[in-house]
Amino acid sequence: MKAFPKTDNSLLLRTDFSDDAAWKDLCESVQQPSEDGFMAYVDCIDDPAYHKLTIEQLLDLANESDRSFVFIADRATFTNLERPVLVIDLYEELGRTFRVVPREMWNVENNLSISNMDFYEFADAVDADGVFRGFPAT
Repeated sequence: MKAFPKTDNSLLLRTDFSDDAAWKDLCESVQQPSEDGFMAYVDCIDDPAYHKLTIEQLLDLANESDRSFVFIADRATFTNLERPVLVIDLYEELGRTFRVVPREMWNVENNLSISNMDFYEFADAVDADGVFRGFPAT
């Protein structure tokens, strides 16, 4: 099994290779700035070595990494029109997951990367279908 790539940015690993055009579109959309100019600092990793990687295998890779979370573009990402990306906790609640729509990845990535927020704060704020679409307006 291949280790996580060395990079200063967060990772978006592709584990489903059924739709190259959807992958390209996903990578472009997650790297678009928000309306307020915030961006997700994410490297899109398109490596067949990660094909069909399971959460358990990813957790094994996490043992060799200092990452606290990882984004995954899996089959469910590409079969849903919203393209919800899987987010996996690699630190506190090892293996806990939720999904996030691409337009909100900057929020998750920015806050988790600098430890401004905890994984559970996003995971506990998902909609009924398990997808984080942003925090409610206050």
